[in-house]
Amino acid sequence: MPPVRIDVEYEVARDRLFRNIERKGATAAHPELGHSVHVEVEGLESGRDYWYRFRAGDEISQTGRARTAPATGSTVDRVRFAVCGCSHYEEGLFTAYRRIAEEAFDFVIHTGDYIYEYRADGGQDGISVRQHRGNESYTLVDYRNRYAQYKSDANLIAAHASAPFVVSWDDHEVENNYAGDIDEKGTPPELFLLRRAAAYQAYYEHMPLRASAFPAGSQLRLHRRLRFGNLIDLSVLDTRQWRSDQACGDGNRTDCAAALDPARTMLGAEQEQWLFDNLATASARWTVLSQQVYSFARDMRASDPTGRFSMDKWDGYVPARDRLYSRLRETRAPNPIVLSGDVHQHFGADLKLDFSNPKSETIGAELTNTSISAGGDGSDVALNWDQIKGDNPHIRYHSNRRGYIACTATPESMRADFKVLDAVTRPDQPVRVGGTLVVEAGKAGLQT
Repeated sequence: MPPVRIDVEYEVARDRLFRNIERKGATAAHPELGHSVHVEVEGLESGRDYWYRFRAGDEISQTGRARTAPATGSTVDRVRFAVCGCSHYEEGLFTAYRRIAEEAFDFVIHTGDYIYEYRADGGQDGISVRQHRGNESYTLVDYRNRYAQYKSDANLIAAHASAPFVVSWDDHEVENNYAGDIDEKGTPPELFLLRRAAAYQAYYEHMPLRASAFPAGSQLRLHRRLRFGNLIDLSVLDTRQWRSDQACGDGNRTDCAAALDPARTMLGAEQEQWLFDNLATASARWTVLSQQVYSFARDMRASDPTGRFSMDKWDGYVPARDRLYSRLRETRAPNPIVLSGDVHQHFGADLKLDFSNPKSETIGAELTNTSISAGGDGSDVALNWDQIKGDNPHIRYHSNRRGYIACTATPESMRADFKVLDAVTRPDQPVRVGGTLVVEAGKAGLQT
């Protein structure tokens, strides 16, 4: 694109053929923001479908569908949403995005790793089916080009056109396993924040975020609260920007005293207090927390005695997890459901106040989505699953295939269908239900 301002017109219609235009207008796409536009349309009817499109010069965009949220407090009988994440361009095709599009959900939650920052691998990992363009992303131009490559994928285009996305980032939108202003390479924090600022700007440009999320240098407020009538109260969290550095040098550790330090945080003090205030006022049937890394304990002592817990997950921030679970119990926030991603595997788990005691009180449930493509085809279960499941009786479901979770919320239950594809290295594969878990309202824990 030339470095000039481009005028963009938009239309929002009540029908797919745009016979009944509800709103229209014009805005400017500036080169300073990568020629992105963030249009916020007011006055639309709650809880119904709309269709939208853009025009720039003689070009008209494809048509997108959006469903507005039900009015706050209104009676809602049913909401269907998908949970997905971890779309690695080199390691598999984005067929799962196409299957998401075909389901026409009310909305799609993306738990992070929308892009991967790595340089072109060239098949060195043995599973590459296509290649990144360029080296590892460091600059604003690098990140913009990486998003451009990902967003050229027809399956991803179809998913975005099918429903609104509720997005949050994990680590690969910037750099693997970064924590706050600390990266894996030992870069001085003041230098890493320059890279983070570039990555955050590119994320804002390319994601469906409101103007209120406009980045301020290396900071961008991503946590926010969304309500869907009287059915779902959704808090979208950010577990990267404000977290303490991983304990004991990251990786998997067995004895790490720092992981038990109550001064360490996953969310940062301000975001944690914001969330705890939300929980105190939650009144919808389902209290949903969408975040990035699994919060349940995943004990790997049988498969890796020297690396029992992952320091990058909530297992490396035990007092922060204890504070969260205690707050859920204290406030009696209705029917807590935690969503997570990151690990390229499906999990469904009961949340325990004390994971070392199977008889400990269950205070909620967690649904962890597998990857869209990261990790390649995968397998029915992970190689170490037989060892892991014995030490983790709270894990009720697991799959090592690629896919997404299809969730159906009603006043009576939250149903999670774990959708899987048998291959992402071959195009246009069908999707199937690998397993189903249900939470009944008023009963903490998952039912098969």
